[in-house]
Amino acid sequence: MSRNQVILLLLLSIVFGLGAVFFAKQWMDRQLQPQVEVEVVEREPVIIAAQEIFAGSVIEEQHVASKLLEKDWRDEFQFTKAEDLVGQVAATTIYPGEIIHPNRLSASGEGSTLASLIPENKRAVTIRVNDVIGVAGFLLPGNKVDILSTVKYGKNSASTSTVLKEIKVLAVDQTARSKENKPVIVRAVTLEVTPRQAEKLLSAQSRGNIQLTLRNPHEEEKVVKRYVAPSVTIIKGTQSSNIRVKD
Repeated sequence: MSRNQVILLLLLSIVFGLGAVFFAKQWMDRQLQPQVEVEVVEREPVIIAAQEIFAGSVIEEQHVASKLLEKDWRDEFQFTKAEDLVGQVAATTIYPGEIIHPNRLSASGEGSTLASLIPENKRAVTIRVNDVIGVAGFLLPGNKVDILSTVKYGKNSASTSTVLKEIKVLAVDQTARSKENKPVIVRAVTLEVTPRQAEKLLSAQSRGNIQLTLRNPHEEEKVVKRYVAPSVTIIKGTQSSNIRVKD
């Protein structure tokens, strides 16, 4: 075999070797490629609050919006249609972006706005006020007030006493909520009271003039404890006497 033939065979073996390596690498790369699995996520619409909805508000169309939520995350009680919510009353404040759930709404038959805000065993009593009785219009829903009663006994004689303390204001005029913090002169104030407190309030109103005093919401009522000296009963025959023990 001549020298040229040896060189040609050597070159051919190199070419074939490189080709085999190239094709083997291509085959191995195809085998090592990760298998991509596409996960299908099902989403369904739910109704959320488009804006802040105050407690006692009647829900309207502009209050709500729709949002897609993964089906696995959905609660069967969540609303999917806005029309199912329109006309219902918010029992508590619902914040923007919050998914509206039935437990955030007033139960059917509770009425709207004010009636839904009255706690169990409480009553709403409305009294007529003016710019003086109504604390110059600074009363807002949610404030706490004390109620004073002034009874006149004659031309120059009168007595004032505190009838009720820490009474919550449910509404002023026909407003059970307010974003404004400005004084507004109102003609009526609705208060949250117990049945017994309602009796005391109306009795005080019939006997004389009443006045509302605005309280600091952070003030705590101090309990005054009175010391009562002990006493002993002395029995002598058929007679008995009670003597208070002094220090």
